[in-house]
Amino acid sequence: MRILVIGGAGYIGSHVARAFLDRGYEVTVFDNLQTGLRENLFEDARFVHGDIMRPEQLRSVMQGGGYDGCVHLAALKAAGQSMLKPEAYSESNIAGTINILNQAAAAGISPVIFSSSAAVYGSPRYLPMDEDHPKEPENFYGFTKLEIERLLGWYDRLKEMRYGAIRYFNAAGYDVLGRVRGLELNPENLLPIVMETAAGIRSKLLIFGDDYPTRDGSCIRDYVHVSDLAEAHVRAFEYIRQHDKSITVNLGTENGITVIEMVERARAITGMAVPAEISGRREGDPAELVASSSRARELLGWVPKYSDIDTLVSSTWKMYEKYLHKP
Repeated sequence: MRILVIGGAGYIGSHVARAFLDRGYEVTVFDNLQTGLRENLFEDARFVHGDIMRPEQLRSVMQGGGYDGCVHLAALKAAGQSMLKPEAYSESNIAGTINILNQAAAAGISPVIFSSSAAVYGSPRYLPMDEDHPKEPENFYGFTKLEIERLLGWYDRLKEMRYGAIRYFNAAGYDVLGRVRGLELNPENLLPIVMETAAGIRSKLLIFGDDYPTRDGSCIRDYVHVSDLAEAHVRAFEYIRQHDKSITVNLGTENGITVIEMVERARAITGMAVPAEISGRREGDPAELVASSSRARELLGWVPKYSDIDTLVSSTWKMYEKYLHKP
């Protein structure tokens, strides 16, 4: 079977492409390499350099490609930046997705597996957060993801274009076999910041608050290994193909890791000091965010294999060690 992975040279996209390749699919990666990396392209996948803001480029790759579906991972994703540059996020995330859906509809491509986000929920009303949790995004990035999900619902209804909306919590880690070679550009999540500090790229990291009502006072987040996320994309695609039914699922471990736990485990695994300083709380940071993944487990048989803290930290550190040892 043939699959088109849009944004397949990025951090998550490259792992998704690898998961489909490992399952025997013919994979085409479509990426503008704005944040994706050539190092993340695989020899056994076809690559097309193109931009989702250019409908004619999407049309060229989709028409006659014989694709059995596509995965959409191309987006701007910095929540803070989205509040400063809503125009850019409207154009790239919403208008870009409309281009993808229109060209996919014209080419008869279905299903579309969409990289969504837990940012659609906003602050937790209850924990763990399931798919029926109120959707009240608190940043413009989350708003764009929710609007895209609504668009997908309409294309499903009007064009019979089935979709899988995959709501990530915190993606982390790297392929345990080391096949993804490029470091994520400009990371904003905790674990790569911890690794940059361990590697000496940063002089120290800030822990925003140690007075939350958690087991050690620091925030709790639900981290999912990126290879587990990638596996869920394949399973969602296969489920929709089999059942001809769109789905929306959370991906999380249902177990949170505190900031301090992540830092301490990184110190132990890397053998580095990882200087850290307690700072004040950040506005809008909830004490705990943990997902319910029962729907993914029931529908897809998805159970994370690599999302324990040691695998998350060690697989990430191996990537940063390569960076340290570059000539």
